[in-house]
Parts: sequence; structure tokens; C-alpha cells
Amino acid sequence: LESSENLENYLKALDIDFAIRKIAVHLTPVKTFIQDGDNFVIKTQSAFKSYELSFAVGVEKEEFTKGFDNRMLKTLVTWEGDKLVAIQKGEKANRGWKHWIEDDKLYLELTCEDAVCQQVYKRKD
Repeated sequence: LESSENLENYLKALDIDFAIRKIAVHLTPVKTFIQDGDNFVIKTQSAFKSYELSFAVGVEKEEFTKGFDNRMLKTLVTWEGDKLVAIQKGEKANRGWKHWIEDDKLYLELTCEDAVCQQVYKRKD
């Protein structure tokens, strides 16, 4: 993780408790993407928690955000140009994310209600 802006407000919009938010803003997670055609696995690993999300582009799936905010969502990931865009339907409005690559950097934009978090990851050699 090279930079992260507004993560705490995004986590607050998800009702993540104070202590977890304070830990999360100091983590430097590593993301791994595995792609097989339109099937993806995104792994996010940190010293505190790790997550794995698998999906097929264009196929809505039920997603339980275990260990994060523990909610059941219906997630649909599509391509918008060169960006992977997820719409996550559940009890929180305007929830989702976008991933895209420019040069050797991975960009991630997370949204929930009116909170927007932007993160930039640098490719490891």
C-alpha cells in the first residue's frame, strides 16, 4: 500500500467500531489478483486480517463480508472501460468499489453512503 485517503470515514460509514478503525488505518495490506478469463480472485492480506473475494464478471453473487463488517450483500462486478466496478447491495446505500491499473500502480476506490476512500498500491517486483 502506497497511499490511503479517507479510510477511517469509509470504515465509520460501515459501522466498524472505533478500535478496529484505529488499527486499520495503520495497516499496509498487500493485494494479489488472480485472473482466469472473467473469473477473478482478489486476496487482501495484512498483519491484522486477510480477505479473499472470488467472482465472475457479470454474475451477481451473494457475499458475506465475514471478518470485515459481517453483512450479507449481493455483489455484481462489471467492466466499465478498464475498471472493475462492484455494486454491493445490502443495508448500506451507495456501497461498492472500483479497481483499475495505471502503469505499475493498482488503484482502489471504496464507497459507502457518502464516504469515499481512495487507495494506491505499487506493484511488487
